[in-house]
Amino acid sequence: MKEVINLPVKNIEEEEYHINMGPQHPSTHGVLRLVVSLQGEIVKSLKPHCGYIHRGIEKMCEKDTYPQIIHLTDRMDYLSAHINNHAVCLLVEKALEVEVPERVKYIRTIVDELNRIASHQLWWCSFGMDMGGLTCFFYGLRDREKILDIFEESFGSRLLHSYYTPGGLMMDIHPDFQKNVKVFIKYFRKKIKDYDDLLSGNVIMQLRTKGVGVISKEDAISFGMTGPTGRGSGFSCDVRKHHPYGVYEKVQFNEIVRTEGDTLARYLNRMDEMRESMNIIEQLIDNIPAGDYTAKMKAVIKLPAGEYFQRVESARGELGVYVVSDGNKTPFRMKFRTPSFSNLSTLDYVSRGCKIADLVAIGASMDYVIPDIDR
Repeated sequence: MKEVINLPVKNIEEEEYHINMGPQHPSTHGVLRLVVSLQGEIVKSLKPHCGYIHRGIEKMCEKDTYPQIIHLTDRMDYLSAHINNHAVCLLVEKALEVEVPERVKYIRTIVDELNRIASHQLWWCSFGMDMGGLTCFFYGLRDREKILDIFEESFGSRLLHSYYTPGGLMMDIHPDFQKNVKVFIKYFRKKIKDYDDLLSGNVIMQLRTKGVGVISKEDAISFGMTGPTGRGSGFSCDVRKHHPYGVYEKVQFNEIVRTEGDTLARYLNRMDEMRESMNIIEQLIDNIPAGDYTAKMKAVIKLPAGEYFQRVESARGELGVYVVSDGNKTPFRMKFRTPSFSNLSTLDYVSRGCKIADLVAIGASMDYVIPDIDR
């Protein structure tokens, strides 16, 4: 009779597995690889692997003139392309002590807020899809198309615009710009209620987000989290409030801050920010002053030798631009402080002890854009 050998059986819950999410995974929202250590369904640790689409943008900027750099900033956070352009333009204008026309300031602020709404719309539809609600994707893209149509009519493109230039704008707004923006605001105020009915108030969605992925205010500050993500933990960090630019000091709007620090708080912050963006636009759209759409600028722009820094509030948080100039038409050194990179750094810390399904919800609430990380 054949002898039966009894091998020791390991408890599967005691084994630790390492799995790859990405680099091609729907819930990583781009070319990002997460090496996740699991014990059963529980996340023990997580290691992001970046750089899959690194293009050396900062080094490329050091070989380009300041007007040419505008085109590269589009390619970082492509969902905040206008706002990225705004940061570089403000830096150049501050360094050269150029005062842009009031008309330019009003138009830039309105377009920035339209850009913020369009970004949050795409975030909302992908967040819903990550939670299993495919209908959200169709609703969000349907409404976002209306903003892209306005962009295409005035700027000639839908995603990457390079509409802002040092000193002003590439061209004046389309004659129908104001009318179309007002039509969109009236339309979207009604439609955003559907977002709440479809997803925000959904019991399953709330159970999957409330109390999940909690980050304290102290940790948010320590990790450098900004934008709706940082403000979801009670960290007041809106650049538009603390360091106003454009005409933000002339409008009334609320900085959306919640103290719960969980995935639901980060979700609700972005929903409320879309409403605040509409409030800002409504205060400005009928009051755009007449005048030139650009200041007089030299054909070749050279910044005085020195160091310069400018920050703006992108859809994902604080974008900082740092330039060291040696007086030439190209920067000696250029560095971007992007919000997605800092927000991603918290993912390991906040996901430990959560389930793998919670990791998807937490990642969706961070709203990172991978080219904003891989510069």
